[in-house]
Amino acid sequence: MLNHRTLRPAAALALLLAAAIGAPVSAQSASITATANVFQPITISGGRTLDFQNVFPGVNKTIAVAAGTSGRFDVTAQANQLMSLTFTLPTNLANGANNLAINSWTGCWNGTNSTTGCTAFTPSATATSSTIGSAGTLYVFVGATVAPTAAQVAGTYTGTVTLTVAYM
Repeated sequence: MLNHRTLRPAAALALLLAAAIGAPVSAQSASITATANVFQPITISGGRTLDFQNVFPGVNKTIAVAAGTSGRFDVTAQANQLMSLTFTLPTNLANGANNLAINSWTGCWNGTNSTTGCTAFTPSATATSSTIGSAGTLYVFVGATVAPTAAQVAGTYTGTVTLTVAYM
């Protein structure tokens, strides 16, 4: 037999459940837009070989960045963006087992294919900041000095200069 003591807690529980189930729920929501700006891929090519031409034993030869035989890299990428330039540079040019030392490197970059008004820097494995031009182009010019010994063996000496460009 049920008494009023048993009914009161049961009735209170039933009222609570009914109130919870039937009570209006207050909820709100919002939305945002997801966006992405995909940059143009970077392309790079060797535009011109760094050519020391004729070199004589015991006489250093320098090719300035503005010389017609300086090296040049041509880069295309997203216009007006900050870029990093990193080089892998040989310390020597080689002809078989014979080496021709490179004493120093020079460089400059410009948004146009001209060394006039270009920004000078020293090419190295440490990144240099540059800005791609408004036309989406960057021209990187390199020069260097070779130092043949007085007994430098005759022949054609070569080495590879590598430029890596990345968005910053």
